[in-house]
Amino acid sequence: MLRKHSISIQGHSTSFSLEDEFYSELKLAAERKKIPLARLIRTIDTEREHETNLSSAIRLFVLSEVKKQASA
Repeated sequence: MLRKHSISIQGHSTSFSLEDEFYSELKLAAERKKIPLARLIRTIDTEREHETNLSSAIRLFVLSEVKKQASA
């Protein structure tokens, strides 16, 4: 199921929509990195290409993390 999540990034409220499976993997990635979920999302937002929306950038990050875990 696709769910909408809200977050404040650099003082601006924004939201992103993710399937539950992507959100679960995102939370696990934050736990593995030992950082708060909000900080991980801010990092993804900062590093994304401007043409990519935040939801897509998060999905691409999660995909990358899952691939790294699978090859480890």
